[in-house]
Amino acid sequence: MTENWRDAVTDMPRITETQEWLDLMAHASTGIPDLRTLFSSDQHRADTFTKTVGDLEVDLSKHLVTDETIRLLVHVADQAGLSTRIEAMFAGERINVTEDRPVLHVALRASQSDVFTVDGKDVVPEVHNELDRMGRFSDGIRDGSKTGFTDTRIRHVVNIGIGGSDLGPSMAYRALRPFAHPDITCHFVSNVDPAALSAVLAIVDPAETLFIVSSKTFTTLETISNANRARAWLIDRLGDEAAVAHHFVAVSTNRSGVASFGIRLENMFEFWDWVGGRYSMDSAIGLSLMIAIGQESFRDMLDGFRTVDLHFRNTPIERNVPALMGLIGIWYRNVLKYPTYAVLPYAQDLNRFPAYLQQLDMESNGKSVRLDGSPVDLDTGPIVWGEPGTNGQHAFYQLLHQGTTVVPADLIGFIEPYEDHAHQHDILIASMFAQSEALAFGRTQHEVAASGVPAGQVNHRTFPGNRPTSVILAPQLNPRVLGQLVALYEHKVFTQGVVWGIDSFDQWGVELGKQLATTLIDELTSDVTPDLDHDASTNALIRHYRRARGRG
Repeated sequence: MTENWRDAVTDMPRITETQEWLDLMAHASTGIPDLRTLFSSDQHRADTFTKTVGDLEVDLSKHLVTDETIRLLVHVADQAGLSTRIEAMFAGERINVTEDRPVLHVALRASQSDVFTVDGKDVVPEVHNELDRMGRFSDGIRDGSKTGFTDTRIRHVVNIGIGGSDLGPSMAYRALRPFAHPDITCHFVSNVDPAALSAVLAIVDPAETLFIVSSKTFTTLETISNANRARAWLIDRLGDEAAVAHHFVAVSTNRSGVASFGIRLENMFEFWDWVGGRYSMDSAIGLSLMIAIGQESFRDMLDGFRTVDLHFRNTPIERNVPALMGLIGIWYRNVLKYPTYAVLPYAQDLNRFPAYLQQLDMESNGKSVRLDGSPVDLDTGPIVWGEPGTNGQHAFYQLLHQGTTVVPADLIGFIEPYEDHAHQHDILIASMFAQSEALAFGRTQHEVAASGVPAGQVNHRTFPGNRPTSVILAPQLNPRVLGQLVALYEHKVFTQGVVWGIDSFDQWGVELGKQLATTLIDELTSDVTPDLDHDASTNALIRHYRRARGRG
């Protein structure tokens, strides 16, 4: 970390103590804008608030903001040093201050002519060397030239990982289903619950199955537990420990651990400590995805990422789409006090996108201390949730429309379907547009009464409206567009972390439970009754479990 960056962290003012924040709060005191009024008074509002980045058209017009709101939010971002922080990230500064690391996932999608440096070294050649290795390996699996122990073609790929080593590639594999190789099926196992792996092993042939063990340290408890069990299963079914070298590859940095497992080091793919797990789907962590969709489509996805990276780095904040989305989120979380937001893709193939964004957002910004270690004085990290439309309409949209909690939402849709059922797709997109309109403008008591509804039902059928949404439209859900979508949210999250003054790139909150579990495993499984030194509740739970399992 450079000395200048240390000084910047130490001297960083609390955003709430700045005049820019006070101006924003004074603006908010005039009241929440009314969307009906905003649209009736400005015929050009939809055009003004619709932004384009890459292939994404992002309609922000149905948000509870005015031109003045955006102007003041941009001033807040300027005071927080957003532009400086963006450049520091792209320059390889060690902006992950608690781990003293650069944050350079943007280098994963760099073109060969780009330069991204870590400690004075350009890392782009390493990135492309690893991409080329992945490409050669995936091509061999896809064309059948790389076979298993019995010289049988690989038809199943099982990715064993958890968190960032699972959510990204599994989400993308589902999202890019139409691009997948017709003779190769990918499976994703993350949960240490034995049922997760059992469900996969029950349907795959060991002679046709490749396991990818994805763990940076090769010590992640859930991942290694599942990997060891898969290894034992393979040896049992194929009758020879030598089969491991033909059916297992690793994505890791632990060469000795990988080798002792029985994986050939030439089948170990690497990524770097300047890549956080939840930002790693476009690294070797995406090997299963590359096998599925091919290296050309994978590189198209990387190009999509890079398109938004360049926009985020080079576009002024007032026109910068991910920055504006992040700032509008600040307006809701900290000024209007809305604690959650929903991600509602109107695309079944994006059914894991909300779960992916939960990790990206909540693990990044679920923090209660600032970069300098002092407590935050603003709420951080909204609660992120969602389901695909139209399923959600028949589940939780009742609360969105008529509940007492306002939930800002992003609705994501695509113009061209891959399925040959155009009318059904028209119904899907009509539903998305209708929900956005209904949430924004609702239906007044007068309008309900005028429609002939019985007087006793008028209040029940009134919709308050003024429920904000973004509508994000793209031509088609393809690799390039998926990369753009993911990068859009990555940089949105970054923007909010900068304003809150927190480290968006560590995740110490996951550590304590993992440490305690290590001790508890021994206490649950020991044949000798252990001395317990937990709270009364945990001690009682341990004793109950041991008795039920016949362990004393």
